Amino acid sequence: IPLHGKVNHKTRHIIASEETKSHTIPQNTTHPTPPPHHQQNNKSQNEMQKTNLPDLRQETKHIRDDNTCRGAPPPPPKRQRREKTTGPTDRKMVVNALNSDVKAYMADFEATDSNGPTWQNMIQGQVNLYDAIRRQVDFNLGPKEYKLRTDRPPPTLLARTRGWHLVEKHFTVNGERMSGALFDFGLYFFHNAKELVSRGAGPYFYLPKMESHLEARLWNDVFVVAQDYIGIPRGTVRATVLIETINAAFEMDEIIYELRDHSAGLNCGRWDYIFSFIKQFRNHPGFVLPDRSDVTMTVPFMDAYVRLLVATCHRRGVHAMGGMAALIPRKDDAAANEKAMASVRADKLREVRAGHDGTWVAHPALASIASEVFDEYMPTANQTFRRTTPEVTRQDLLNPSVPGKTTEDGIRKNVQVCLLYMEAWLRGVGCSAINYLMEDAATAEVSRSQLWQWARHGATTAEGNIIDKNKVLSVLDDQTNELLSSASKGNKFERAATYLRDEITGNTYSDFLTT
Repeated sequence: IPLHGKVNHKTRHIIASEETKSHTIPQNTTHPTPPPHHQQNNKSQNEMQKTNLPDLRQETKHIRDDNTCRGAPPPPPKRQRREKTTGPTDRKMVVNALNSDVKAYMADFEATDSNGPTWQNMIQGQVNLYDAIRRQVDFNLGPKEYKLRTDRPPPTLLARTRGWHLVEKHFTVNGERMSGALFDFGLYFFHNAKELVSRGAGPYFYLPKMESHLEARLWNDVFVVAQDYIGIPRGTVRATVLIETINAAFEMDEIIYELRDHSAGLNCGRWDYIFSFIKQFRNHPGFVLPDRSDVTMTVPFMDAYVRLLVATCHRRGVHAMGGMAALIPRKDDAAANEKAMASVRADKLREVRAGHDGTWVAHPALASIASEVFDEYMPTANQTFRRTTPEVTRQDLLNPSVPGKTTEDGIRKNVQVCLLYMEAWLRGVGCSAINYLMEDAATAEVSRSQLWQWARHGATTAEGNIIDKNKVLSVLDDQTNELLSSASKGNKFERAATYLRDEITGNTYSDFLTT
């Protein structure tokens, strides 16, 4: 089992020989690099570009029609999930998140979202969570001391792994690069599962980028193998699936069914789901969306997705989690901050009224807003008892009609977000505060996909200008020069711009920016 990354005295115990052997057990028994069904999904996506649009699977109709299927009841630490925060697994973030007034903290290993995918980030993140679980994560950074609170129990800890499409190139098993998802899961699980159980919690996970119920089945196999191997009861692991692809939206019942003894529910996303929508239908001129800011959670295809997710989860007795408020507080402008916080409140009110059982905030300071809204409108621990029967059709989920316009400002903002995010990502930073929003890969993916699609189909701006490759590249050059004029030494804007040129105007569309 060759290791191709450096370890030091702080990380050596995480990757020691016995743990290394243990955490590769799921890889050796399930062989998912990449899983065959993920390859099949890529083929079906390519076919979708040419012919058919997604639909419910006829071969799984019996699962959807079975009203008796339920997910597992939530364990005590997860019965109430009304607000949670998320962020990368650097030590400062871990301490701050666990000290915040939230019910849960999702520590993010996913290299395409908040965590930069460097080897040191991934392995040091494992160290930080290992120490946090054992409450030995305190440290000093210059004159400032970071210590865990002792006046109350910490928020429930959840770990988000990488998706099936990513590999860990620094680690090979039987000559193959290890699945990034299983690398993250294996190290976290085998080091911490029993410790978490002994502390009244458990190994709880978030599973991203799901495309199919077959991927959920594979995860369930992994959970069974891992639990049996270390001798803890099956069902100890719980996992929430992020429904952030259009294919997964058509298989929500099936995903819960496959994970049923380990299911902790489903979670709405915003930007990843919009990214999937654009990616899937990028070659269809009828699916061109307006400016990113116009594609809100209340536009037809997003509203349909939310209603279907909530109804499906509650029908199956599991939590339906809302999406993340990406806004962050402003200290420089009281009026702008008040407006931003009002927007957060309105979004959380929409979620709780839609039936969600909890929500996310990007910044711990927003937790109080989420708590106030959910406490007022959801006095119970959750709303799983709330049953709705929405008339959500295939046409609703695929409805591209979005009020709004494509504008010159929208082009500039998309280019700017791409540059700022990619420059930070090249430095190993996975999420960045951009224009007082916490932006991650999903926003950059939407932005570059829109630019690619607008140029491909010759969209016309509200100002009357046709968008083509030359126009997009001209804006890229202008934005790069503008950012370079005020950037610090050692920045990577030129490299980011070079990389983005093909991503936003090339003949071949990349499935992901970060692979």
